[in-house]
Amino acid sequence: MMDLQTPTDTSKREAGQCTPARAPYDPAYDPLTAAHAGTGSDYAPTYWIATAGEPPADDGPIVADTDADVVIIGSGFTGLTAAIFLAEQYGIKATVLEANRVSWGCSSRNGGQAQCASGRLKRSQWIERYGLQTALKLHRECVEGMQTFKSLIRDIDCEPQPGGHLYIAHRPRVMPSLEKEARLLRDTFDYDAQMIDGDTVRREWVGDAEAAGAMHEPEGIGIHAAKLAFGYHRKARALGVKVHPASPVLGWETRGGVHYLRTPGGTVKARSVGIATGGYITGQLHTHLKNRLLPILSNSIVTRPLTESEIAATNFRTTQVLTDTRILRHYYRLLPDNRVQIGSRSAITGRDAPKDRYRDQLIGDLARKFPALKGIEIDYSWWGWVDVSHDMMPRIHQPDPKESVYYALGYGGNGVMYSAQAGKRLAQWIAGEGASLDLPIFTSKLPFPNLREKVESSAFAPFRRSGQRFLYRWYAYKDERP
Repeated sequence: MMDLQTPTDTSKREAGQCTPARAPYDPAYDPLTAAHAGTGSDYAPTYWIATAGEPPADDGPIVADTDADVVIIGSGFTGLTAAIFLAEQYGIKATVLEANRVSWGCSSRNGGQAQCASGRLKRSQWIERYGLQTALKLHRECVEGMQTFKSLIRDIDCEPQPGGHLYIAHRPRVMPSLEKEARLLRDTFDYDAQMIDGDTVRREWVGDAEAAGAMHEPEGIGIHAAKLAFGYHRKARALGVKVHPASPVLGWETRGGVHYLRTPGGTVKARSVGIATGGYITGQLHTHLKNRLLPILSNSIVTRPLTESEIAATNFRTTQVLTDTRILRHYYRLLPDNRVQIGSRSAITGRDAPKDRYRDQLIGDLARKFPALKGIEIDYSWWGWVDVSHDMMPRIHQPDPKESVYYALGYGGNGVMYSAQAGKRLAQWIAGEGASLDLPIFTSKLPFPNLREKVESSAFAPFRRSGQRFLYRWYAYKDERP
């Protein structure tokens, strides 16, 4: 652990080139058992970080007591976009506090898939839970979110791969329900989802040996995760946002409506605080968040570049984002440099995450989908924590109207796109315009685990880690039966 009481080189900081000393990356980090997210830890060894170039200049760690109008905790996609919207639309220059390096968590470890979704539920499940009119408004929120995302990345070189999303049926028995969902999307939501038979998928789109068919939806973009994060970072600082890495919040007091956030280098006094920590939040950060999220691990691998003959053998004729219909779904695509990236769920605990069997399982899944890639060299392997809410839907919310504390959390693996919209909504809350936000994801808190719900509808929440083990086995059985 470094001594953050000692400032880094002053001349470099004034020039905007301050880089704090780095603690080693901890592959076994676990937000459910850690006291905080770390202090200055280096990035996970992801493909994104390895190929994004040098991270942008930051403002160095907090080294003295300071004041801020607004503090954002977390420098990932959500935190940075919230800071961008605060500056652009409200003239508020936020101070962003990051425990480790900028965009160290979800934002540099995801699969780079921007889809027209928020949370884990399908449109049909929205109708069942909220009713048709609210479901229609939620859909409009997602469509608007995709436009927000496209607007934000227009001047960021994040290697976009547009065209839509191919949702691949991994078993023939899934096709009827997929066809029903596609009809609902077309007829009720005016969203042009089209069904494709298995032969056409394999012949004209991608040679996934498991594909029994697919639903194609028009919105979906693949991006380079770290280049996007670094682009947000540059954009925020150009607007006057202060970004402080290696500055975890170790203590939080609120007195007279003012927040005092203690970091290793000094206390930051703030009038408003936005929390955007994703799956790397700990229960100790604030009482409003204790036990309200279940972080789960997702694993990802990237191959060496494919040869022309391997591309022909796998019949990758699309670079659109791909997912399959497993409950424990796979997300995958052909990257711009002809590597294949694939990810899925991983270990239960941080302690188990580095074990080879989780990487090897994913390698086996890749070979099952693309037999021609069996034995291919894997150049990158990593894992990261996903913020899953106990009802599978995100929240951008002010949990106590008497406190100027707000959070944007719980995307459940669909945060690449929706984090941009969530950042916009978080900025609205902080700027005093939250009263206009009337959807359930804005007006209600992240829920506690509900033991009365059915096991499947409440997912991993009621049983925490022990229940997660059981459910993974049950879901794997349901996924792999004929």
